[in-house]
Amino acid sequence: MGAPRPERILIRGVNWLGDAVMTTPALQRLRAARPTAHLTLLTHEKLRDLWAGQPVVDAVMTFQGKESAWQVGRRLRREGFDRGLILPNSPRSALEMWFAGIPRRTGYGGGWRNWLLTQRVLRRQEALAMHKRSDREITRLVKENKPPPAPPPAAAHHTYQYLHLVAALGASAEPLPPALRVTPADRERFLSRQQLPGPPGPGERWIGLNAGAAYGPAKCWPAERFAAAAIEVQRRTRCRWLVFGIPQPGDPSAQIAAAVQREAEANFGPAPAGTAPWVVNLVGASTLGELCAGLNLCQVLLTNDSGPMHVAAAVGTPVVVPFGSTSPELTGPGLPGDPRHHCLRSPTPCAPCFRRSCPVDFRCMTGISVARVVEAVLQAAG
Repeated sequence: MGAPRPERILIRGVNWLGDAVMTTPALQRLRAARPTAHLTLLTHEKLRDLWAGQPVVDAVMTFQGKESAWQVGRRLRREGFDRGLILPNSPRSALEMWFAGIPRRTGYGGGWRNWLLTQRVLRRQEALAMHKRSDREITRLVKENKPPPAPPPAAAHHTYQYLHLVAALGASAEPLPPALRVTPADRERFLSRQQLPGPPGPGERWIGLNAGAAYGPAKCWPAERFAAAAIEVQRRTRCRWLVFGIPQPGDPSAQIAAAVQREAEANFGPAPAGTAPWVVNLVGASTLGELCAGLNLCQVLLTNDSGPMHVAAAVGTPVVVPFGSTSPELTGPGLPGDPRHHCLRSPTPCAPCFRRSCPVDFRCMTGISVARVVEAVLQAAG
């Protein structure tokens, strides 16, 4: 008699890069609890490269944004999955599993989605919704100018939401830091593709910079301050800056890279032969897999609250993050309280507002000075 067929579990992944990284502790715990199961991750095609070679799953399936839930479910039906674990809270993700005919479907309950699940998981008492403030509420809070309320507890962090879900399948909910594996071969491919002479040599610092954020400008520290901070850090350390970003409207990364390069050449002349340029402009030039490898080569990343922030922390790189409209207690890098990471805030009565753009004077970000960011970067870089 042959070996029994392994249980086939389909995990419906989340759609945003930062959220995807925050699911990795839950996937690690599920892998440990079901070592013989075959785990397949279903994810949007834009995140495919993030999961390539990651040991927490056995296979990756993708869908396109233009595909309907029925179309996705029809493809899944042919795979014969035994169980589905639904990480997003959306009705659509549960509908995909239902259309796929997966007999056991686990996810958070809520609304008519309840009818699509066979195992409905109750939300944690510590879970907090991200309340988007209205214009009226923001105006009132600014006018009253009271001290900001106490921050949420560490247990409210979104990483724990996913751990709570896998606990319903018998996995441990004990916290783990988000983790993405980067191999020496991954780093070599990155260096070769970017035509860099090698990893940082003795005494050479590589520092990353990511000045964009997909959600909107309210999450973005001003571009001119990014440039000023990068120039000052480079003046004091002669570091190389690796500038990451996506070529999209409003992303200032390429302009920041050019400004820092000009200043470096004026101060130091050309970079010495056999070393990396003063500024390596990677805007639009790296896949998600290469983003992981590039960030792993950096000593620290200066970034907005964004997907690359989470990636950096997950590959072991400290981050410095000016926070404005969002909450590090809910979506900060790594696990709450990790001393390697510096989440900088200005005490503002209306923050976090969770808005895409600021309806008042952007005080939550303009209150974070260049000098404060520079000192945090130097401290994190060691």
